[in-house]
Amino acid sequence: MKHRFRGSGPAMGSLPKERRFPVRSFCAAAGLLLVMGCSKAAPASQALRIDYEISPQPVRVGAATVTLNLYDAAKPLTGAHIALEADMSHAGMAPFFGDAREVSRGRYQAQLQLGMAGDWVILVHMVLPGGQTVDRQFDVRDVRPN
Repeated sequence: MKHRFRGSGPAMGSLPKERRFPVRSFCAAAGLLLVMGCSKAAPASQALRIDYEISPQPVRVGAATVTLNLYDAAKPLTGAHIALEADMSHAGMAPFFGDAREVSRGRYQAQLQLGMAGDWVILVHMVLPGGQTVDRQFDVRDVRPN
C-alpha cells in the first residue's frame, strides 16, 4: 500500500522511472548537506579540560561558590566568558543563573543560589577566546537542607 500526504504531489511510485533517480539523488544530497552543516568542529573543545570545585562542603541550601579551572593543552585558558545555570534534577523548580569571572589565570568563580535540598545539575556555558562555544555539565548530589 502506498502512503501519501495530502497535497504532496505525485507519489514516488507514480513518477516515470527516468525521474525517480534525480529525485532520490537530490534528497540524498540535501540530507548529506544538512548533516554536514549541523556538525561542529570539535578540535578546540577536545583539548579543553575543566576541573571544578563547589563550596561550602558539604553543599547546603543557599549560596554556593563554584570554581572552574580551565586548561587548554595543559595551559591555563584565559579570557573565556562563562555563564552557569543551576537546575534541579527533577521538574518544578526554576533554574538559577550566575556569571563566572576570571579571578586568576584560567581560574573562574561564580556565585549560585541553590534553593532546595536534593540533586542539582550545573550547566556550564562557555565562549572561548576564539569564539567557539562549549557546553558542559556536572552533577551536585545530595545538597543538604540548612
